[in-house]
Amino acid sequence: MKAKFLASAGIVAATAVVLTGCSGGNGSGGGGDSAAASCTNTIVNAEAPQVTVWAWYPAFNDVVDNFNNSNSDVQICWTNAGQGNDEYTKFSTSIESGSGAPDVIQLESEVLASFTIRDALVDLTEFGANDVKDQYAEGAWEDASSGEAVYAIPVDGGPMGMLYRQDIFDAAGIKVPTTWKEFEAAAQKLKESGNGAVIADFPTNGRAFNQALFAQAGSVPFEYDSVNPQEIGIKVNDQGAKDVLEYWDGLVKKGLVATDDAFTADYNTKLVDGSYAVYLAAAWGPGYLQGLSDADPDAVWRAAPLPQWDAAKPVHVNWGGSTFAVTKQAKDKKLAAKVAMGIFGNKEGMNLGVDKGALFPSYAPVLDSKEFANKKYEFFGGQQINKDVFLKAAAGYQGATFSPFQNYAYDQLTVQLYSMVQGEKDAGKALDDLQASLEQYATEQGFTLK
Repeated sequence: MKAKFLASAGIVAATAVVLTGCSGGNGSGGGGDSAAASCTNTIVNAEAPQVTVWAWYPAFNDVVDNFNNSNSDVQICWTNAGQGNDEYTKFSTSIESGSGAPDVIQLESEVLASFTIRDALVDLTEFGANDVKDQYAEGAWEDASSGEAVYAIPVDGGPMGMLYRQDIFDAAGIKVPTTWKEFEAAAQKLKESGNGAVIADFPTNGRAFNQALFAQAGSVPFEYDSVNPQEIGIKVNDQGAKDVLEYWDGLVKKGLVATDDAFTADYNTKLVDGSYAVYLAAAWGPGYLQGLSDADPDAVWRAAPLPQWDAAKPVHVNWGGSTFAVTKQAKDKKLAAKVAMGIFGNKEGMNLGVDKGALFPSYAPVLDSKEFANKKYEFFGGQQINKDVFLKAAAGYQGATFSPFQNYAYDQLTVQLYSMVQGEKDAGKALDDLQASLEQYATEQGFTLK
């Protein structure tokens, strides 16, 4: 079954890619047989063995320098091999060829199962991963684990909240919604105000964003454990998902939300020019907003908790989150594990990620600190958005289960959501068709359906 799955390119397209891995100066722990290349960062101790790392974190050079200056027995040789799927394509090529992978790689938690099924990642339990388990947020650790195995060390997470334009709300006489019923009423009031804005965007290519919205209503789309990698349970059309999608389909049909593709140039402009009054965002969203050059200088941004289906029983969800994993091609897996656990596994390194990279930490000594809770954000008028919104959301997140072909599942979800917003089918039909397509795909790839 693994061989068949490899050939299916369930993660990314099987394209020919020139690898850009870097090698250690003395070859120790140097990422399999990757071709020699210079590190992005400066090596402090040239006599120490080097561990190659692929990562795209913002301001990561400062974090690498912090690690290298603090460790005399190992040095990081860092390369940015591309973000997300760009990096995953290169990693997939190295898996198929048996060479070229780094020792340590940044992976989003949602794709870990896609690589564990290909036997590409090391179970870190034999290198003491469980010894540091209590230093990480429970949900983030759950996302990086499968059964008793731990395949990565969490770095940052994406507990969700609502970023909104207080100035637009005030002009339309809208109170901050706390439930989805109030959110719809606010959307209707905004439309009737003649402002020209819609309350938010519902992107059909939202992928993990859409799935997080479903999860808030109790949707559990996949049942999967790496102990039995040939078996998978699929229920993407459960009642929770249908209830949520029917809600958003209703908003679309009433013209209360946009359906623009996310993360395009047009979408980025609309996020900050007043076209959308609300950005339903992960904890990394504030940093994303601040990085957009077209931001309206007169906008008044604030943060609030994500609206709930039942205010008395809040459910917190997560959108995104990344980890460090050790690849099977690492020559010195123990040393690579030390790097994976140590890059952000200290206050100084994690605070650099928070302050310079706008990361939302999974590392508890920073996550639970008074400094992080009380941190004021000028972009939000000095609001303590961690204390007010994201810390509560992070504490309530219990983790999720992803499929070993998550990218394919997201692509098919996009297809079905697009058909829905085009009026070709209703929400229930869209999810039923998604269920059928994923069951067929899983069977074709050799999986047994639970």
